[in-house]
Amino acid sequence: MASFDPLRTRMQTINMAQVFGFAILSLTITGILLVPFIDLLYKIKLQKRHNHHRDVFNQRVRLLDRLSVWKVGTPFGGGLLIILVVTFLSLWAYGLLRVDVKFWELFVLLFTFIGFGFLGFYDDLRKIFNTHTGVFGLKLAHKFAIQCILGLIIGAVMYFQLGYSFVYVHWFGNIVLGALYIVFAAFVIVSFANAVNLSDGLDGLATGLLVICLLAFLAVSGSIIDPFLSLFIAILIGSVLAFLYFNIYRARLWLGDVGALSLGAVLGAVGLLTGKPLPVALIGGVFVLEVGSTLLQILSRRFLGKRILPATPIHVYFIKRGWEEPKVVMRAWLLGIVFALLGLYIAFL
Repeated sequence: MASFDPLRTRMQTINMAQVFGFAILSLTITGILLVPFIDLLYKIKLQKRHNHHRDVFNQRVRLLDRLSVWKVGTPFGGGLLIILVVTFLSLWAYGLLRVDVKFWELFVLLFTFIGFGFLGFYDDLRKIFNTHTGVFGLKLAHKFAIQCILGLIIGAVMYFQLGYSFVYVHWFGNIVLGALYIVFAAFVIVSFANAVNLSDGLDGLATGLLVICLLAFLAVSGSIIDPFLSLFIAILIGSVLAFLYFNIYRARLWLGDVGALSLGAVLGAVGLLTGKPLPVALIGGVFVLEVGSTLLQILSRRFLGKRILPATPIHVYFIKRGWEEPKVVMRAWLLGIVFALLGLYIAFL
């Protein structure tokens, strides 16, 4: 039984050599541009100036303050270059190869990527001006509301223009959601955007996990015969891989909110376009643990009046236990691979 019939009806118009060729091209272009881009970030002073990490309660996480003094001065905002390269190459590939793809699928991917990128860039600019008032003083609740609006717009496009109204679960078949699919899509996209943003606290953690997830999604998109989705994922993999070279411990560059929010949101959108939500949750399992631990902490503070965990997100907990940063990151990558394999197993049942 087909998991999502509209996607299976598409003709395969690109071969895998072209897909991987664009991944290599994306990696090469991003890699070449990253060094001058890092220099540019230093010039415009888009750098970590004050060593204060804040948790979801807007309170200082003193443990990370003590352990990451050396990170002060490291530029952030590297996600902006990824957005530019991936957007340009995706549009170019779309026009060059005349790929069999609906315009609205292209819109969903790029609107998600750029829309959440703009919101993240706002946060990065606020760090430069170091202000919490005026135009750069948008409150957390307001930013979350904007995320929800963006998510609902994307969900509406998928429902009204692409015809997504149900999700496929292997044991139950197609579960029809109707117009509720819009809310479901917004939930997935906003959740992944914040999960990746929360995970972007250690060098290489979020970007390494993103590469693992994207490789798994590339396999899934190939199985449902969606050539443009495969092409977009491949371009994204190449760009993130090049960035990861400069982001591993000790990082020369960070994603910034512009990168973390945009990459997390587009990861959710890619997952939705595969039409297989359960494998998506498994493939992104480490991100789910990150955001789940934070949500648990919020709920415990609200309803129990105390923290149920010593520290969140979960990677901060392991740092508090005395694990070194590279050890936390490498083990998270290994766990990410295990989750990806589980997700692929479910996807191909």
